Amino acid sequence: MSLVLGLLSQTLSRVLRYSGLRRGCHDPRRHAMEQDKALEVYDIIRTIRDPEKPNTLEELEVVTESCVEVHEIGEDEYLVVIRFTPTVPHCSLATLIGLCLRIKLQRCLPFRHKLEIYISEGTHSTEEDINKQINDKERVAAAMENPNLREIVEQCVTEPD
Repeated sequence: MSLVLGLLSQTLSRVLRYSGLRRGCHDPRRHAMEQDKALEVYDIIRTIRDPEKPNTLEELEVVTESCVEVHEIGEDEYLVVIRFTPTVPHCSLATLIGLCLRIKLQRCLPFRHKLEIYISEGTHSTEEDINKQINDKERVAAAMENPNLREIVEQCVTEPD
């Protein structure tokens, strides 16, 4: 259901943006601000470490600049949409990667935001289920109560010295 809502939200946003119905959609300053915010988000997530490998998500191309979208949804409030690509279609740690993305952004984003994280369409065998898990606040909170899982997330999101 959250996947459908996310896709619907994205589609509606694009329709409004391209139709000119969304307030200020042709304002180049607004577009530049959204792009600046997207780069700011990317700079935060690119250094997250992979749970299995010594590489960052950027080095493994799990996240790229183009996987981040930011849209203004209110005064000083933004919708941040991340679409990440697991290294293999059966990646057993895709949910953990999504959790790391969410936790790091919740901690580090300096502006008010709504966060949606998805696996890029067609890149994982169970993407629908994983998308539901990483966008469900209760499941995320429950996962972070697990001390073993919390320790792994901390190792992944902590900046290297």
